Amino acid sequence: MTRVVFLLVPHLHLLDLAGPAQVFSTAADFGHDYETGYVAEQEDIPTAQGVPLRAATSWPELTAEDLVIVPGWRSRTLTQNGRLEESTLQRLRDHHAAGGVVASICAGADALGRAGLLDGRRCTTHHDVQDELALRHPRATVVRDVLYVVDDRVVTSAGIASGIDLALHLVAGRHGPGAAARVARNMVVYARRNGDEQQASAMLRHRAHLSDAVHRVQDLIDARFSDHLALADLAATSGVSERTLTRRFGEATGLTPLRYQQLLRVERAEHLISHGSTIESAARTVGFEDARMLRRLRARS
Repeated sequence: MTRVVFLLVPHLHLLDLAGPAQVFSTAADFGHDYETGYVAEQEDIPTAQGVPLRAATSWPELTAEDLVIVPGWRSRTLTQNGRLEESTLQRLRDHHAAGGVVASICAGADALGRAGLLDGRRCTTHHDVQDELALRHPRATVVRDVLYVVDDRVVTSAGIASGIDLALHLVAGRHGPGAAARVARNMVVYARRNGDEQQASAMLRHRAHLSDAVHRVQDLIDARFSDHLALADLAATSGVSERTLTRRFGEATGLTPLRYQQLLRVERAEHLISHGSTIESAARTVGFEDARMLRRLRARS
């Protein structure tokens, strides 16, 4: 069981909380072992949108597998709201020191900064408070105009909806991109976005459509792109004929199912090669019999 504990601060933005909470709740619905919890320094928490929340005031026992996330709050400046007792900041420090992940959305990055977790690390926050975050925490490197930044188990994201991207990234890191894509599809956020990469992966670029049959096939290919996947089996998954699937897949993505699978293989191989794998090893890992096909497909990219 992985606990996802949200630290609630008065005047928090509902979507900063609800977006990531929905991601982990949906992942749990799909069989991944997540349990969400909500803690605060007071039981009743006012929100920026006027809906009151209630949280526990005692922390659960945490392990290195658990996540702590600090949603952001409404404030003209980072110092107006978001005050936390030293004992709470120590909780954040202790969890990270024990090997756990600590994350923030929007102004929540300031809480991580006050805990000392941004010192010597890259981070980000909402564009309205990036300058102030940099001034308040000069030992941090504030990365501007990106969705999220990961640095040594400290994960910070920009404003509001970017918390969904952050949470999907964490799910992908633990369970693979196929699992994250399935969660995104269920939440009707097909066009997931990657942190500071300028170009989204093929898995994300080709999700901005509303064909349920094609999404079901993409889910299967995403999860098993290194396997041999017969068109007949893909068609059975979608509930249509092979010819209809090929036509619908092309209309939705501009690709054939095979070409989509090849793009995923090549991108994964490129990642492995960039981390030290040989081209032969990378080719076999992603499902090619040898490196010849990988070289040809890389040349076409």
